[in-house]
Amino acid sequence: MPGEIVDNAIAVPAAASGSHRVLPAAVRKFQALEVRAIDELRRISLPLLRWAVGIVFVWFGALKLVGSTPVADFVAHTLPWFNRAWLIPALGLFEVAIGVAMIVGRFLTVVCAVMVAHLAGTFLSLVMQPEVTFQHGNPLMLTAEGEFVMKNLVLIAAGLVIAARFTRPRRAAIPASRRPGED
Repeated sequence: MPGEIVDNAIAVPAAASGSHRVLPAAVRKFQALEVRAIDELRRISLPLLRWAVGIVFVWFGALKLVGSTPVADFVAHTLPWFNRAWLIPALGLFEVAIGVAMIVGRFLTVVCAVMVAHLAGTFLSLVMQPEVTFQHGNPLMLTAEGEFVMKNLVLIAAGLVIAARFTRPRRAAIPASRRPGED
């Protein structure tokens, strides 16, 4: 029987043989510790992800606001039809707002949707500046700028996870006459 206690250890089925092997007490203690660690990670990981994304957005946005971002030329050349003098600070303000909203944790569905749309827009640089984002025009060989853009795939995924996990679906009011099991 799985989990059967044998001589102060736990007997578990062996993979293919159907026989049992005995887990020593040290392994049981490790498994208990692992379960507690996983429970704690489940409790803190999503808020940590939300805060981490928020901090990155505030930080990167603040650099744009104060004119100290290393990507100002890159951004300006990706969107050449906008005036750089206001484009970079405007993007900075927008990113700071997204970051603060992420940290505050209110209206996360909207915040995440806006963040994902903003990040998706960064892929425009791959089209507008292929000579800057790809080595020798090879789309498999990214430059530092190309890597900077591609890392946004991870931030997009983080935004989707945050939106899906922090958003509580509202139940639509179902008239009493239509509730299942109450015919």
